[in-house]
Amino acid sequence: MKVLFQTERIICREFELNDLQFFADYRALPDVAKYQSWSEYCYQDALSLFEEMQRVPFGAVGHWFQLAITTKTDSKVEASQLLGDLAVHFIDDEQIEIGFTFAPDFQGQGFASEAVLGLLTYLFTQLKPHRVIATTDAENVPSWLLLERVGFRREAHFIENVFFKGAWGSEFQYAMLASEWRPCVG
Repeated sequence: MKVLFQTERIICREFELNDLQFFADYRALPDVAKYQSWSEYCYQDALSLFEEMQRVPFGAVGHWFQLAITTKTDSKVEASQLLGDLAVHFIDDEQIEIGFTFAPDFQGQGFASEAVLGLLTYLFTQLKPHRVIATTDAENVPSWLLLERVGFRREAHFIENVFFKGAWGSEFQYAMLASEWRPCVG
């Protein structure tokens, strides 16, 4: 298991086989899938994604990678709990796109903000991209509020730019330049 970063409460690491059932279970929930590219998600989808990620080295240009977000273990907790996942897309050598999905039981507790801040710290200090972007459905208020909270700048509002699940949808695009990164944001 490769750990990419840790924060006060979480660990961000590569996915393991034993994560896949819970990963598939929360991604299959209608509220989780609402703003995602899938409508249904099953264990086989999770396994296929896992196997695809095993074939390509992390950081390969043109590829998306999912990272597991788990709780840290302590004397009161026997095993870490998968909370959600971060998506990282290596657009080119200088630009990275990110996304995030968290199980409903772990939303609204600051885990996603902590994970995104940890990811930004990792990206800007270790991989040193020029720019990190994120795109979200304009109706996904918790998502775009999180992006603004951690310091992203809204760059665009695309009006009915994507035909999504039977209707035209609008998106916000956010970005942060390396020169704008402030690790103490949040």
